[in-house]
Amino acid sequence: MTAPIGELSAFHETFGSYAQGVSVATTVLPAGWRDRLVTHETPDTEPGRGLCLEPHDCVASKLVAGRSRDLTFARALLRERLIDSQLFAERIDLLPVTAVSVDRAAVARTSKASSGLGSRQSDRSA
Repeated sequence: MTAPIGELSAFHETFGSYAQGVSVATTVLPAGWRDRLVTHETPDTEPGRGLCLEPHDCVASKLVAGRSRDLTFARALLRERLIDSQLFAERIDLLPVTAVSVDRAAVARTSKASSGLGSRQSDRSA
């Protein structure tokens, strides 16, 4: 997958973005993620198609890694209203408890500040 649309490919040069494949075996995902996969296909990609994580599942999963760039990414999606703060919090709650290292209070504060929502319970881990 990475050769045609991966980093440093013609696709990357043309569009300024690229795709990376990720193994399900090494990724922490919210329960039910397979049922929410988003299919991307066009006549130009036949017979191929892309199965992509639903945005809320993707961002919740990225935050498990604890990288500052992923928190910045989540904040931008919330600020631009590309993801819904309530649904995002629900997906965080669907992450396996043993794998969760996400600071849920920080995410809730980010969600509230980025979306302009009113008062919301900020610590969902209790």
